[in-house]
Amino acid sequence: MNRTDVSPVPSSGWAVGSLNRPCPSRCGFGARSFVEQHATALQQGVVVAGATLVHLSEGLFIVTFVTIFSLTGGRRMWEWVVSLFPRAAHHRLAVAGAAGWTTLTHFIRVQVVIAATDALGIALGAFLLGVPLAGPIGVVVFVGAFVPVVGAFAAGAVAVLLALLFQGWVTALVMLGVVVLVQQLEGQVLHPFLTGSVVAVHPLAVLLAVIAGTTIGGIAGGFFAVPLAATANAMIRAARQDDPDVPIPLPIPASAEARA
Repeated sequence: MNRTDVSPVPSSGWAVGSLNRPCPSRCGFGARSFVEQHATALQQGVVVAGATLVHLSEGLFIVTFVTIFSLTGGRRMWEWVVSLFPRAAHHRLAVAGAAGWTTLTHFIRVQVVIAATDALGIALGAFLLGVPLAGPIGVVVFVGAFVPVVGAFAAGAVAVLLALLFQGWVTALVMLGVVVLVQQLEGQVLHPFLTGSVVAVHPLAVLLAVIAGTTIGGIAGGFFAVPLAATANAMIRAARQDDPDVPIPLPIPASAEARA
């Protein structure tokens, strides 16, 4: 009977299961090799991420800047614009300005309500499904709702992707159903009920405005595209139906400087 030699267990401080443990030096060497092999791709990714962050910061600054000055000096700015035209056109421009301002303020109120509803519904669905980062998902949905069509799609995709990564494809499908349900509730019930006939812009015009605004002005262009389109549409329609015998006071609030 042949006897099989059994090698003794080395007493170098390694446990029996320690052979499966990754060696720190080996991992460090592998990470270093990966970085060296993909240095160009990693550099391009950092550049793209930095450029995206800069564009987001620029868009936020422009939105804040325009909003503050519109609220504090909107009436004076519009009066200056009207003064550039002949006196015979002042009444028609006043009518157009009143209609445009009413449409713009109504549009902003509607978008805030819709964005809050979308964010609450999708974030609540993510929380109930156990998807992590439910709060940040709600914030992304709220911000994305101000960019019609594209923003809602992108925000919903983020929620579904996180559900797929952390909870699996079943939860991701349920999360997709929640996103679709919330967006259908917004598009078919909430949006028509809140807007009515005040913001009358065709969906194709909305899509084209978002594409043009994003192409020209990036993030800020996407934010301002649809409000500008709705305002311009209301101003043109009001100017065409103008009656010069009816006085139209400007609804734009007086500036803070004038009140001071």
